[in-house]
Amino acid sequence: MSPSPFDLFFNPRGIVVAGASTHPGKFGFVALHNVLAGGFSGRLFATNPEQPTILGIETLASVDEVPHGAADLVMVCTPPKACPDILRSAADRGIGAAFIASGGFRESGAEGARAEDQLIELAHSLGIVVAGPNGQGLISTPAKLAAQIVAPVPPAGPIAVASQSGNLVSAFMNYAAHSGVGISRAVSAGNAAMVGVVDYLGWFANDPATKAMAAYVEGVGDGRQFAAAIREAATAKPVVLVKGGTTQRGAQAAASHTGALATDDRVFDGMVRQSGAVRAATIEEAFDAVAAFATQPLPAGPRTLVLSSAGGWGVIAADAVSSSDLELIPLPSDLEAAIDGLVPPRWSRNNPIDLAGGESRDTIPDAINLVADHPEVDAVIYLGMGIQANTASYLRSGPYFESADLARICEYHERQDGRFAQAAAEASVRTGKPILAATELAVTQPGNAGPVTMAAEGRYCFSSADRAVRALDHMWWHARWRNRHCSAAS
Repeated sequence: MSPSPFDLFFNPRGIVVAGASTHPGKFGFVALHNVLAGGFSGRLFATNPEQPTILGIETLASVDEVPHGAADLVMVCTPPKACPDILRSAADRGIGAAFIASGGFRESGAEGARAEDQLIELAHSLGIVVAGPNGQGLISTPAKLAAQIVAPVPPAGPIAVASQSGNLVSAFMNYAAHSGVGISRAVSAGNAAMVGVVDYLGWFANDPATKAMAAYVEGVGDGRQFAAAIREAATAKPVVLVKGGTTQRGAQAAASHTGALATDDRVFDGMVRQSGAVRAATIEEAFDAVAAFATQPLPAGPRTLVLSSAGGWGVIAADAVSSSDLELIPLPSDLEAAIDGLVPPRWSRNNPIDLAGGESRDTIPDAINLVADHPEVDAVIYLGMGIQANTASYLRSGPYFESADLARICEYHERQDGRFAQAAAEASVRTGKPILAATELAVTQPGNAGPVTMAAEGRYCFSSADRAVRALDHMWWHARWRNRHCSAAS
């Protein structure tokens, strides 16, 4: 195996799509299409003994015709029986890595398991590192590489994903595309016959394009090795884990899905916490957490202040904070006096700060800066962004937009929400404190100027107050673990 095998996967000089097809429903077509559409700048080869060209690419009859040393990675989209010969040809051509999308191995039963073992034994003898089999593919946005048999191709960004399930890789990438907080690397480990999720996390931990990592696992082989690898990765960068197969029925499904063996969930949970990773219950919670880690500084403490344009959101946030390890601090008297100078006297005079709709042009940016600068505040939850732009959207779509000459006021409303999002991002950078913004408009009206500006500022906009609080709670837990771990290590 190469000293740096993952460079061959995520930064290959060239790639071969073995088993390219003209049929749009086959893996070999979709894989070739995605590599082309993704804009991969390295050399690209495709094999098909019957079709001279596919998607404008002149095909080769087999991998044997690939120029020696021209490619580092072969993506195998053939029936499983063809895989051994492809690996032999790849090794002969100087190709050091193979992603095997083909199914029909361990996940299919005893005969498939034997075939998988024989294939991996062959790969070891040839010096080829194998991802999969039964995998969906991989993404490497720094290399503009989309070597996968499904959609989507996500925007570039700071999140790396490794998963034992291909469709859950897609789920993370769909959330990335929707939110604008993009992906650095992503890989479907499939059956993980040679390299598994923790192996990828180990490489991501040293990847300069990655700031935080998410993983989905269904089974763990060597528990001690898994725990040690997670701990090493989490020491470098935040790791968020989701585990499937936590019930008897789920474990049965995992066995038929990737051939994974389930573990006792309580043991797994304890191992994750001791190793410094964050465990999320759902993919949605996992993406919230990893996006927060990737776009926000860690809190220095639990002291949380909620700033809201209206009362109801703040009440929900207060309930969520009360159910977490965060602290909803009493409103400091000097901060109360400062806010009192910004808005009419009907505001809440409490934490959550309910501005009660009394803000003027600069109130929100001024309030964000006041609460972020206060020494007794470790983190801020900002709620209500997007209200003005939402009003503008309704005015634009209404029957009076032209006759009442509403364009100017609509533009003003939209600019305001853009300013508010920008103020939150700038205050976070300046103070080094997390400022998490939440609005349902991130989902219901993704073109709203508030969420759009948040994405442009490289920040994640949460879809609800309680989801923002949950993510901040994960951040505070990891910050405490990191402080204890680093102190013990030093």
